[in-house]
Amino acid sequence: MYRTAIEKLYAWKEKKYRKPLIIRGARQVGKTWLMKEFGANAYKTSVYINFDNNQKMQDLFSIDLNVERIIIGLELYAGHKINPSEALLIFDEVQEVPKALTALKYFNENAPQYHIVCAGSLLGVALHKGTSFPVGKVDFLDLYPLSFQEFMIALEKERFVQLLNNGDYEMVTTFKQEYIDLLKKYYYVGGMPEAVLNFSINKDFNEVREIQERILAAYEQDFSKHAPNEAVPRIRMLWNSIPSQLTKENKKFIYGLIKEGARAKEYEMALLWLTDCGLVHMVNRVTSPSLPLKAYEDLKAFKLFCWM
Repeated sequence: MYRTAIEKLYAWKEKKYRKPLIIRGARQVGKTWLMKEFGANAYKTSVYINFDNNQKMQDLFSIDLNVERIIIGLELYAGHKINPSEALLIFDEVQEVPKALTALKYFNENAPQYHIVCAGSLLGVALHKGTSFPVGKVDFLDLYPLSFQEFMIALEKERFVQLLNNGDYEMVTTFKQEYIDLLKKYYYVGGMPEAVLNFSINKDFNEVREIQERILAAYEQDFSKHAPNEAVPRIRMLWNSIPSQLTKENKKFIYGLIKEGARAKEYEMALLWLTDCGLVHMVNRVTSPSLPLKAYEDLKAFKLFCWM
């Protein structure tokens, strides 16, 4: 499966003043696959480390943040020497070991020759728990579900993508119905890699729906696992209200539709948690369609959207 984000990773690799890279995004948008695919294609070797429930890594980074000692530990963990010019270090679920996140600062300052990419599904949430963040010492890449063009490529419709990229709008108009049909499929299947891959092979909308429901269930399990206990009920209520809010002709998100009598102040933490996870995107209304849009934002009027 082709992801356009891999081109940004190649560009990052060639940067003169490259910093450790953090890939941000919601769960199951393809962060782990992207890092492994990049490592397999752009480097002679890659060292993949998942920090989730990894006591060895917890111990390794808890002693101190001496980069030379950490590299020795990573080499012992990987079972081979790490050549900085030929190897990619992949830190997955890096938020599970906060000191590993802090260590990126020292890799940038004292060992910039090492190529490090990290991913964290709940990174924004982790930062609110007091994790020391290496401000100014890392690069970022935001990863989202597949775009419409990536979806078409997954369905082996590269020629249709080329027409759009070349600006051949006369030909695009000629095949308007094909584009409409593809767009309708994209609206249903969405951009989650697992759903797109399954649909590209089986063309079965029922199987796609099962995958989507499984992903949504996993998201809701994260509420109980990672969110503060007192916030979980409100997170669930806000989350469950989003589809019905979008089907109504509301000009903005209305807290009273979550629960009768609900007020914005009661749901601030729930909204912040969902946006920090990347599960929800807040889009503010603007008072004028003028640039820069940020200057015309109405902070009290917004809608919430979910990527799927």
